[in-house]
Amino acid sequence: MGRIFSYLKPYKLAVAIALLLMLTELVVELLHPLLMAKIIDEGILTGDLDAVLKWGGIMVLFSFIAFAAGVTNSFFAAHVSQSFGFDIRKGLFGKIQSFSFANFSLFPTSSLITRMTNDVTQIQNTVFMSLRIMLRAPLLVVGGVIMALIVNWQLALFLVIGVPVLFLFLVWVMKKGGALFKAVQEKLDGVNNVMRENLGGIRLIKAFLRKKHEIKRFGHASEELKNQTVNALRLMEITMPILLLIMNGSILAVLWFGTIGVSNGGAQVGEVVAIVNYATRITGALSIFSFIIMAFARAKASAHRITDVLDEEIDLVDKVDVDKEATFLQGGIEFDSVSFRYPNTDIPVLEDISFRAEAGSTVAIMGATGAGKSSLFQLIPRLYDVDKGIIRVDGKDLTDLSLKKLRRQIGYVPQEALLFSGTVKENIAWGKEDASLEEIIQVAKDAQIHETIDRLPKKYETVLGQKGVNLSGGQKQRLSIARALVRKPKILMLDDSTSALDLNTEAKLLAAIKKYQCTMFIVTQKVSTAMEADKILLIEDGRLLEEGSHEKLLATSELYQKIYQSQFGTEVAEHVQAYK
Repeated sequence: MGRIFSYLKPYKLAVAIALLLMLTELVVELLHPLLMAKIIDEGILTGDLDAVLKWGGIMVLFSFIAFAAGVTNSFFAAHVSQSFGFDIRKGLFGKIQSFSFANFSLFPTSSLITRMTNDVTQIQNTVFMSLRIMLRAPLLVVGGVIMALIVNWQLALFLVIGVPVLFLFLVWVMKKGGALFKAVQEKLDGVNNVMRENLGGIRLIKAFLRKKHEIKRFGHASEELKNQTVNALRLMEITMPILLLIMNGSILAVLWFGTIGVSNGGAQVGEVVAIVNYATRITGALSIFSFIIMAFARAKASAHRITDVLDEEIDLVDKVDVDKEATFLQGGIEFDSVSFRYPNTDIPVLEDISFRAEAGSTVAIMGATGAGKSSLFQLIPRLYDVDKGIIRVDGKDLTDLSLKKLRRQIGYVPQEALLFSGTVKENIAWGKEDASLEEIIQVAKDAQIHETIDRLPKKYETVLGQKGVNLSGGQKQRLSIARALVRKPKILMLDDSTSALDLNTEAKLLAAIKKYQCTMFIVTQKVSTAMEADKILLIEDGRLLEEGSHEKLLATSELYQKIYQSQFGTEVAEHVQAYK
């Protein structure tokens, strides 16, 4: 909780003003019963109209002061809570952006979304209500007891006995409720996860007629959320009857013994009315304690969930002594006995990989699904760090380079083309913020997507649907490649990013990329693509089986010969003989 509420520090002055105004309201509310006692004892019982008007006028004046304080307090409370929520969301999003893939594996996407939205809202609302009424309620209880003791300590003892018992009970409820509401938020994560998967895969659901199955799955997650919420709220609901039982018992005792006191001269009518008034106000304050406890319990659970993210240690950062000024301009890559396994797993996905890619060369990577091709790709921009071995860029250890400097010179096109909400122009310029329209058009031409864009209703200003839903797979791939090319990268990485292109379009694209003078890595299943590369890497079960040019592998590798024959359907004997 301390980490979260440190975000309130910039608003200390506004918080202080809000609390001062709230205390002003509180003081007025505590003075009202005392003034009412004065009106009764000095005015009504004695028939003195001047005393009634005097104390009544003071009550009205104080009421106006309390009204003005309340309105102003609401303004400052809203300002603090909204700014506080904004800062937490900003800090939380910034921390998530700095996560490595290993950090991401600890938090499901749906959970991160819930933490940035629902959890932050819970805390934000709690801050507002704290500055507005939550702190006022306990202070009213304490102040009411003190004022009652001042008026008549004998009658006030009944309140002194009841209030501490209720306080201990409420502390227990809050502790118990915190655990219950944390479970509620976790169940909400589950509902959000099912919703996210369904909305993202709605086409597949319809194609496979899995509507009923998904409705059932959502219903199950939603029912778990409902049941957990009911359990939490049931605990909250029992607080109100217990509060009212004890406080109403105290009021009855005050009235009973107060009547006796008035009869024997030990108390005045105004004192009894004032203490009953204080007891009623205390009861009213305690009656909203169930709401306060629920809000604080939920806020506590949400604060812990947000703190878990903020306190997560980033496992992939620059070295302390990294040369932040160092840059590389060539793009030569060397893997030296590299082994890698994903965090929290024991099975290596890459073992003892060694190869060299000269600057400006093209390297094709081939292998069966799950061979480790994409894993190898992710090591070059340091999305993960290796377990063993060294990766060098232009002879320098990859970890000796600044992450920012390294990634700025890499153009990466993932296996699944991902486009963002916005225009075509904005999606291409996402790779380089200051890209000019001329640059954008040029890379679109090189990526063989310009003609398609030119046929769109608003050309480069055409707004794309979510994830580019109004584009074909090949069009999305070419837009993603244009986005990578606009960076003018020294290392270009295409992770099976031309799979949806026909051979003619792919050939034109690869020919256009040649002028960028970059080292290109391309994961592919097509021999027609690999044969244009300077070097081909054959990977199987995380190991580099063979490497070489198309001609060399066709002559010496049985595996490559089988792949070639399966795609072209011709014997390779004449090609082998030609190489020899």
